[in-house]
Amino acid sequence: MTEWIISANAKMYDHSSSFEHFEFIDWRQGNTKYEVNDIVYIYATRPISSIRYKCLVEKINLKHSEIRDDKEYWKNLDEYEKSLQGNFIRLRLIEQVSNRKLNLENLKENGLSAAPQGPVKIRKELSEYLKIHFTDNNQTDYFPDTIGDKIIYEGIKKVITVNKYERSSIARDKCIEFNGLNCFVCGMNFFDVYGEIGEGFIHVHHLTPIHQIGKEYKVNYKEDLAPVCPNCHAMLHRKINGNEPTINELKEIMNKKYIA
Repeated sequence: MTEWIISANAKMYDHSSSFEHFEFIDWRQGNTKYEVNDIVYIYATRPISSIRYKCLVEKINLKHSEIRDDKEYWKNLDEYEKSLQGNFIRLRLIEQVSNRKLNLENLKENGLSAAPQGPVKIRKELSEYLKIHFTDNNQTDYFPDTIGDKIIYEGIKKVITVNKYERSSIARDKCIEFNGLNCFVCGMNFFDVYGEIGEGFIHVHHLTPIHQIGKEYKVNYKEDLAPVCPNCHAMLHRKINGNEPTINELKEIMNKKYIA
């Protein structure tokens, strides 16, 4: 059994939705000599820059007539047409996570030479690292201060309860892939302002009030979540006349302030 890393560009193909709907993707095999039961880790390129998926090679040497048509998940139809050539492997999803320990910087410190372009065989050092850290750590530090399920924003005399839906790290990453890293309210991008230390950083705000979400609700990252900076996130959880402002309402408040 061999372990591999391959890369996935969310700007070309919606891997998250494809896995979510079918639990497998038929991937171009190229000249790589995969074998059934090999393990493949999928590295999501910018802006995620991290390993996101662990898969099992279920089938190899599939012909075009033997794979599922996944045209609806391709964002670039020219690339879709190119993807139909050659043989394919079937990658069955084992697990998907979001963990800072699996970002490019940490991977390079533990055996990966550079961001993967084509398939890369995983060496022992990196294999051991992945076995330890391929787990979802819930990314609790996306919020300034955390006590259990309650979030306390510094300078605001209010405790905000945030449940697992707003903390869902996979939904968070899918939101960022879809919307980018600019704050929906003020437009701030942390990389533009702070450089390398701010790369990839942003909060994600739940557009539907948390208390209105039932236990069985499944987050729609396109409709339910929006990237916002910490300052705007905090303001979105303050109340005006008993109600938290919407993103558009907070934009109007900012615009009136600056115009004045």
